[in-house]
Amino acid sequence: MLVSRRLKRLLQMVPGKRRFGVYRFLPFFFVLGGAMEWFMINVRIGKETFYDVYRRKQSERQYEASRMEKSEV
Repeated sequence: MLVSRRLKRLLQMVPGKRRFGVYRFLPFFFVLGGAMEWFMINVRIGKETFYDVYRRKQSERQYEASRMEKSEV
């Protein structure tokens, strides 16, 4: 319960409650999303970033699709 009370108090400290209601938290989510995007683009885990893996998988899918297309014809 102590954590719940502290969290409630912290959330009530965010300004704009009357004017914006729950939407006053949107800037925090935008910043969090931007930070996550930056992390996925710039931080290497091993030798690859998230986008390196994504591009490779997309390329593999396209190759497989074109190979299947050629085998059907």
